[in-house]
Amino acid sequence: MVAADFLQDPQVRQWLDGVEPAWTVLTFDSLRALRQQPSAGQTAIQLATDFSADEIAGSAVARNTLILLRQAIERDGLPLTATGNLSRAVVAEMCELIEWPHYDQAEPFRFNKVINEPDFLPLHVVRLLAQAAKLVRAQRGKLVATPQGKSMLSDARQGSLPTMLFRFAFWHMDLGYFGRGLLGSWPQADMGIVLWSLSVSADGWQTNEKLTRLCTIPEPAILSGTWDRSTYAFEARILRPLLWFGLLEYRSEKMPDSRFTAWHYYRKAELFDRLLAFDVKMDFAEGPRH
Repeated sequence: MVAADFLQDPQVRQWLDGVEPAWTVLTFDSLRALRQQPSAGQTAIQLATDFSADEIAGSAVARNTLILLRQAIERDGLPLTATGNLSRAVVAEMCELIEWPHYDQAEPFRFNKVINEPDFLPLHVVRLLAQAAKLVRAQRGKLVATPQGKSMLSDARQGSLPTMLFRFAFWHMDLGYFGRGLLGSWPQADMGIVLWSLSVSADGWQTNEKLTRLCTIPEPAILSGTWDRSTYAFEARILRPLLWFGLLEYRSEKMPDSRFTAWHYYRKAELFDRLLAFDVKMDFAEGPRH
């Protein structure tokens, strides 16, 4: 856990730059409980499982997973390459079907007439996640829907799809993939702490940099680097995936006198508090708590 004098460390104070992390008000027991993934016996994090069709449509991940499942079923499987990715022909067709928040669908085609699955991020994310959740599987050179995947198209099961995908994405997949391997798997081990911190910190627009400091526990690798990689890693692994799930909203503002850089802002979407609930206790006593 966090040492009692952790927040007094000069490197930590410098990194925080005056920001008081949200998680510092949690009791030790609640902090520890949030480090466990949600389950029937661990209620610090509670996930809703009764989403309407409109709510599912508000989640790009859930919405496009249903598209992938329907395509796999209607076409009796989708052709795969030798590396296990969907074929280029399938990718080209799926580009016409998939919509993704704040993603330029034409970008991958600017330099190539045909693209591979990993080059089209939305489809790659959906395929990886659906396969990890055992909704689809590779079979005889095709991606086919599993019995569980087929069942998700029924009205009775669709309401639980966002929750299933969310659980697999944030507690079972390696989100470090989206951060190009920087800083290992940080901050995924603290996922519950991060999500609770966002729940109390992101009601209004906040920059990605401030949310990084409000919602994460820094590790030595963050503090010792020659440049601060934490904001990039946090945005790539946590903020953007939450945006894909429909739990966050995003906007940007161009920086003055800068042609290419911009400030990135995030805030909670309505679906955040609809999906996630927390049972934790807070301690507002003076002085260091962890």
